[in-house]
Amino acid sequence: MTLVEKLGLAALHRLDPERAHDLSIMALSAGLVPLTGSPVTSDRLRTSLAGLDLPNPIGLAAGYDKNAKAVGPLMRAGFGFIELGAATPRPQPGNPKPRLFRLTKDQAIINRFGFNNEGAQAIALRLAARPRGIPVGLNIGANKDSADRAADFAAVVNIAGASADFLTVNVSSPNTEKLRDLQGAAALSALLQGVLEARDRLSLRRPIFLKIAPDLADGEIADIATVAMESGVNGIIATNTTLSRDGLASPQSGQAGGLSGRPLFERSTVVLAKLYRATGGAIPIIGVGGISSVDDAWEKIRAGATAIQIYSALIYQGFSLVTQMAEALDMRLRKENITLADLRGSGAVAWSQR
Repeated sequence: MTLVEKLGLAALHRLDPERAHDLSIMALSAGLVPLTGSPVTSDRLRTSLAGLDLPNPIGLAAGYDKNAKAVGPLMRAGFGFIELGAATPRPQPGNPKPRLFRLTKDQAIINRFGFNNEGAQAIALRLAARPRGIPVGLNIGANKDSADRAADFAAVVNIAGASADFLTVNVSSPNTEKLRDLQGAAALSALLQGVLEARDRLSLRRPIFLKIAPDLADGEIADIATVAMESGVNGIIATNTTLSRDGLASPQSGQAGGLSGRPLFERSTVVLAKLYRATGGAIPIIGVGGISSVDDAWEKIRAGATAIQIYSALIYQGFSLVTQMAEALDMRLRKENITLADLRGSGAVAWSQR
């Protein structure tokens, strides 16, 4: 971490968390954040994810740039791919403030934003105007007051699907009431059918990913694996935030919402490994949850991830973490004389039995 980055993070951490988040987006957009430019890449790091060519397997998770206001700068931050959103068909303000909380002792975050965003149309226009470069995806959701939430997902595909390189169906946010009910086998199958039909009407077929919760029983994981394979989705993102509060030490740990960051690592990695085994590795999985070092990235890939995403760690370590992690991953692969494909799933059995 550079001195400038360290001082900038210290200043932001003196502010209300949501205010700091908004200022960081403004600073990125204004060119005030030092960025690496091109992502770290090599023959060892380059990988394919559902037909998308990634210079490295380290991505930005959805939730940071909800409205695609800093998409250009984020494409120059060293990531191999980024995901924006979530977008809903209509704009909505989200849940009442305060709704974002730092758990510094735990290196974690709790949020209960509730899909606050400017709507799919505004986001699609910004996505369409982005520079060429790494793959950029859009996380899609449903409006809180919608009478047919499943139909909302297809509606976002119709509005914004052509502007993104991939689309992520988010039925796993804990901050929209009863949204997670859509992870049940029958409801999920019907929802995905509508999304895939909408995708197939686009001029170019975009990969469709499914983002799942970490708070799933083994039977639910097996059901999701079956639905994913039968529906024809192109990948699964494991996982979203958790409702668990086990082992936390920070004063804000009792706040309602989804927990992300370091405490989520083991729970989300176990779910990833179980999903990898349930699908037989037939569907690419993006590992997300608690990744803050190259060791964490290594373990996610060992558990079965084709690529990974980070977010909460950036709040504590800054954007320089992306390049540091990519360089360290490349060095470790070279030192051990293996490829990402060799590493992928090599520890899935052990992780799934934890």
